[in-house]
Amino acid sequence: MRKLLLATAAILGASGGLALAQTNPSQGQLAGPYGAGPAANNNNNNWGVANTPSGSAAAGPLSTMYAPNTDAVPTPGTIVIRLNGRVEADVTASFTSGDKGLNANGTPNGFKVNPVGISSYMRLYPGFDGLAANGLRYGAAIELRENFYAGTSGTTNGGATGGVTSGSGNTSAQTVFVRRAFTYLASDQAGIMRLGQTDGVIGLFDNCIFTSGCWDAGVGSFNGGMMQAVTPGAGTAIPFVWLSQAGAEYGNNKIVYLTPQFFGFDFGAQYAPSMGNAYSNSTGASPLQSTACNQAGPNCINVSSGNDATRWLNQVGVGVRYMHTFGAVDVKGYGFYETAGKESLTTAAYVTPAQARAGIGGSTTLRYDNLSFYKAGLAVTAMNVTAAIDYIGGAVNGQLSMRPTGGASTNAIVTGLTYINGPLTLGAEFGVVDTQGDARLTGLSQRHEYEIAMGGNYKLAPGVQLVGEYMYTARHQGGFDFNQGGLGATRDAKGQGVLFSTVLTW
Repeated sequence: MRKLLLATAAILGASGGLALAQTNPSQGQLAGPYGAGPAANNNNNNWGVANTPSGSAAAGPLSTMYAPNTDAVPTPGTIVIRLNGRVEADVTASFTSGDKGLNANGTPNGFKVNPVGISSYMRLYPGFDGLAANGLRYGAAIELRENFYAGTSGTTNGGATGGVTSGSGNTSAQTVFVRRAFTYLASDQAGIMRLGQTDGVIGLFDNCIFTSGCWDAGVGSFNGGMMQAVTPGAGTAIPFVWLSQAGAEYGNNKIVYLTPQFFGFDFGAQYAPSMGNAYSNSTGASPLQSTACNQAGPNCINVSSGNDATRWLNQVGVGVRYMHTFGAVDVKGYGFYETAGKESLTTAAYVTPAQARAGIGGSTTLRYDNLSFYKAGLAVTAMNVTAAIDYIGGAVNGQLSMRPTGGASTNAIVTGLTYINGPLTLGAEFGVVDTQGDARLTGLSQRHEYEIAMGGNYKLAPGVQLVGEYMYTARHQGGFDFNQGGLGATRDAKGQGVLFSTVLTW
């Protein structure tokens, strides 16, 4: 056994390509100083570039967030292997319009929920970064997340019958799934190219600065935070239409390229042939997946004509970003445009919104416009304060869904302030979202939503953050019942809640 270990060590030493971020291996453990914690993206291309982003200590810590060399980076001819992680545990108290169930006619259905909850989840971020002797940067990254059981008899992906299950039953039904999986090639002279299940230009341009989501230690706020994750549906979960770091934006497979910086500017482009992963075309059926794509049909992820007019394909996006520090003031800004084609309805006739409201065809047989939207953001940091604004508008409906023909365009804006002083971070943000909403109500009404969040986090120790947050959301659309989740009497959705969280990262 000793000879085998010595031979293995000799082989690894001869390869000369392994450099761990921590040192002192002992019985399968690694001991070392704390790094920056987890990231869904690699340390070598944070902010989407292979060189240094703007920012300065005089402007404030947020201006240099995720700068290179925060974690170990490879030296020429070596690689750095990472296994970062995150565990979050929350205590919440939320009060929404869905706390008491209603029948379609507005009468109580007899159900009521406890507004207090305790929740937890984990994420793992394995990956590696390499640097060849010729300056080529390369690597891969994976994000693993936890799925949750329905809470009652059923399956992880739905089908609950309402019967209670034990705590053991809940945990044994939880699964771990792949959220990101991509490779990259980069150099300081040529830029960076990503391939796989990865963030697009939007997510690489903004990993929370422009959308003001950096103050709650990644709990989520507007993007998958408390009101989206731990409260009854009832429409209180406003879709994160600004898309940066949202699953709808990074969940499909794509190719993304960002140039090096030129006088503070860099440019990006992306292409995705479908809304998912091409492996879906050949994977067999399972309890969590429908039948395989045996021939051109509804189960093919990249079908271009068929029975679902809501499917988009051939997604193309382009953008430009500017980052520069003027003394003690750091300025970041970007602009972006995206378009995509759509599936042609060939197995059924198109219907009008009036016919869909009458129960003919449904929303999948309405006519839709090609995706065509634009985004822009600006963030200014000075004296430890960042003021930011982000906007999205155009032919898109909700979170990266196509707008029904004749429907209202999206206009959504989010603004925020973030303050950092040593271990303390404080923040507040406000968002207003106007979209078409339910496609069947085209020509009758459109959706209006707004949300407010405020709070902060305190770094108690390396890798330990305490978070407090308050959030309020409100949604309205004439002729839509948010309690029932469909057409009917106009019933708005409102919710508010507080969250206290411990977030541990490594």
